[in-house]
Amino acid sequence: MAESPIANSRADVLALLARKRSRRIPCFSGLISLTTPGLEAAGVRLPDAHHDVQQMAAAAASTYRLCGFESAVVPFDLCVEAELLGGEVDFRADEIRPAFPRMQEAVAEAAAGYAPRLPADWAQRGRLPVITAALALLKDQVGGEVVIGAWVPGPMTLAMQIVDINTLVPDVAAEPEAVRALLERLADILAEVAGLYRASGADFVTVHEMGGSPGYVGPRSFERVVLPPLQRLLRALPAPRVLSVCGRTNRAMALLASAGADALSVDQTNDLAASRAVLGVDPLLFGNLDPVATLAEGDAAGVRAAVAAAVAAGADAIWPGCDLWPPVPVENMKAMVEAAAHGRRPD
Repeated sequence: MAESPIANSRADVLALLARKRSRRIPCFSGLISLTTPGLEAAGVRLPDAHHDVQQMAAAAASTYRLCGFESAVVPFDLCVEAELLGGEVDFRADEIRPAFPRMQEAVAEAAAGYAPRLPADWAQRGRLPVITAALALLKDQVGGEVVIGAWVPGPMTLAMQIVDINTLVPDVAAEPEAVRALLERLADILAEVAGLYRASGADFVTVHEMGGSPGYVGPRSFERVVLPPLQRLLRALPAPRVLSVCGRTNRAMALLASAGADALSVDQTNDLAASRAVLGVDPLLFGNLDPVATLAEGDAAGVRAAVAAAVAAGADAIWPGCDLWPPVPVENMKAMVEAAAHGRRPD
């Protein structure tokens, strides 16, 4: 097991999530944090980890155990809730390299008239029993050392898994009320799932609103269609809650702050210093190392420089800008963790 560079990692991260900052900058994530070297060291194939409690927990803990990363997070794909709502998932079991699952086809043709509902025994359906048991196992195995995280897609991101994308995206502008009504229903479903994750051992929940990011739908559509259901979801969740968004979001940082999360995570296309200037000193801001160009394809020196830049720009925690890209080298992961451990918040 890799020794964590910080003996009190779990306490530090939980304190930060409670808005109690210290000089140290933690390095963790609330999103998928798997590496190919970690999976190999744990003896786990990713397709198997989606269905087996022991393998899911081993995979989730592998990045901490191998690299000292300060969190262990499940699940490992965007399709969990879509599967609960009747979708068919391609787990890509024949892929040679680790590949994340994807939906085989849409469940609904359009947002209008589609009223998804969880089945009465939803907590025992699909992969939820595996995920909740893995959370409990992670809590027992590494929960005394690092934080245990779980995540759900944002309402718009979930909608993109179950509604024909060729109608859903145009309908954000053409049928905004129908899309918003669907997102409200999905927010309630996601709140149920996220609440189950917290009750099963997750220390915090991240809402990953990729498809509904203002960097993709635009600030006006985000404010009108995506933001109200997102606020509904975050209000229903116990703290701490992190909102993760992708894309160029600098024009919408005030809107994102109004969603009601305890922290915001942005990706590498966000100007972190500009975001901090807009938000001020109070909101927690996480980010924003490029998981591909910097972490997977760069070198350790570049990783250390990116960490230093994020700290100087006002990051409260070093997060990859999105899910880790599994081929990331161990030396780059360790460089990120160690650079964050030796960095200090500006006075």
